Amino acid sequence: MSVSAKVREQPLVLVVEDYQDAREMYTAYLQFSGFDVAEAGNGIEAIEKTQELLPDIVLMDLALPRMDGWEATRRLKSDERTRHIPIVALTGHALAGHAEGARAAGCDAFVTKPCLPDALVAEIRRLLDAPRGIAENGKDTARPPRSTKKRS
Repeated sequence: MSVSAKVREQPLVLVVEDYQDAREMYTAYLQFSGFDVAEAGNGIEAIEKTQELLPDIVLMDLALPRMDGWEATRRLKSDERTRHIPIVALTGHALAGHAEGARAAGCDAFVTKPCLPDALVAEIRRLLDAPRGIAENGKDTARPPRSTKKRS
């Protein structure tokens, strides 16, 4: 976390989705629900924006171009700067094993698309409100304070 980071007024959600229409829909609904939102269209952008913005939570589509959401999640969870950020896997594939695979990659929750917007917001709020403490690996997973620095 940067030294200049300050407490945000609203939680910042990073929406990682390659389909622009879906990304815009999630963004509009999340903003309506009281969140600040940033967007990424592929796994590489997801990593870059997460490291830059340190969002409070990431909604990660798993089927992404350039780098899939599985690999982007693994990289974010292995990075000391971003491992504390909850990641919600978003996927249109409800096949058996996908949820377990997403959790194994480091996702904190799994939501199948299409999902009801209220259910997605409820899952985000549940994860943001969940106490963060010491993980199984002994690492402190407490989230740093939210930043009020401006995002573009």
